[in-house]
Parts: sequence; structure tokens; C-alpha cells
Amino acid sequence: MGNFKIDMHVHTAEVSRCGRVKAEEVAKLHHEKGYDGIVITDHYYEKFFYKQGDLSWEEKIENYLEGYYKAYEAGQKLGLNVILGIELRFIDSPNDYLVYGVTPEFLKEKARLYHLGIKEFSDLVADKEILIYQAHPYRKAMERVKPEFLDGVEVFNAQPRHNSRNKLAYQFAAKNNLKKISGSDFHQREDLDRGGIILATEVTNSQELVTVLKEEEVDLLTTDEFDGCK
Repeated sequence: MGNFKIDMHVHTAEVSRCGRVKAEEVAKLHHEKGYDGIVITDHYYEKFFYKQGDLSWEEKIENYLEGYYKAYEAGQKLGLNVILGIELRFIDSPNDYLVYGVTPEFLKEKARLYHLGIKEFSDLVADKEILIYQAHPYRKAMERVKPEFLDGVEVFNAQPRHNSRNKLAYQFAAKNNLKKISGSDFHQREDLDRGGIILATEVTNSQELVTVLKEEEVDLLTTDEFDGCK
């Protein structure tokens, strides 16, 4: 296995209401901890866009991408690859989904994705290079969805302020032959360097990430207490 270390689940204070660290600092902190890449997965849900009032959808998406753009610019200076993703929540469920492969153009073209359900969204992206992973599926209030709507599962969520019951998530993914990822679910400094994956191949953008996730096995970065589930 190679040594490209990437955190798959990262939030910025510019966009995610629960985020406590500005995007430039997010990039700097991860670089200092030896990460080669991060995926900015700010929360994409109805309330964020509703609060922006009468702006056009394109303007709202530009505001949504603020954290990604700032982290990307900082990453370019540091030598850290910053990749766009989203953490999507539909209005019909409290579930969260980490979506990889999206581009700014896709997000502008396909407005108000939160009005879809997981089946409709899965159908929408079925012919696109976009992957859907259910985030922390065993956290309180979450419900597991049918495996046919997913490409994978976040089997290790390192967020210390939630009980994500990661061993159950791992077992769910293994039973249903779904791909597995780990992420820090970074919101504040104490979340740093708690999760992620190791890839054999460097990835520099969302399309390359999707290709590698499809074709390669990944090493999960986890804590010791997670080891017993393998």
C-alpha cells in the first residue's frame, strides 16, 4: 500500500454551522499532521440555502463553496490536495451521505438536491462518476438505507462528541459488500488526525478520487478500540 493520507470528512467554519475552524487553518492543521489531502464535505441541507433568501441558485452555491475555495487556495500554497465533496441531507430523513465526485458545475446545474430522497438521488447519479457513502449510519436517529442505493459506508467516524457505533457500521458494510472509508468528521481542533484513509495513488481532484475508490482497496486510519471489528 502507498502512503497518500487523506481525510474523507472535513468541515469548515465558513459554511458548516457546527464548524469551528476557518478553512485556511483547516488546511494548515492537516498539512502539519502529515495529511496529503483532505475532502471538504460541508453540510448541504435545506436550511443553509433557505437562509440566503432571494439569491440565485448559482449565487447560493458560490456561497456554499466558500469553505472549499479557501481551503483549496491554502492547500495550493502548502502542497496539500484539497478536494470537493458534500455531506448531503435530504428533507425526508435525518440521514447524512458523503458524496464524492461532485463538481461546482454539477452543484449549480442540479439545484436543491435536498428535495430528493436517497433513491431519487441514487438514480440521478447512476450514470455519473459520483459515489454515495452513508455517513455514520449507526449514530442516534440514523437509519440504514437499502444497500443498492449506496456505493459504500463510513465505517469509522472519529468525531469524539458522538457515539457513531463504528463496529456496527463496519459489519453493515461487510455484510452488504459495500466499500469502506474512515473520516475524522473534523469540526474543531480536537478532531484533528483521528481518521482518514491511505491510498496507493495520489489524488488531486474529485474525479481522480472516485476512480481510485472504485479500483483500489484502501487502508483505514482508525483508533485502537476499533480494531476488534475486523
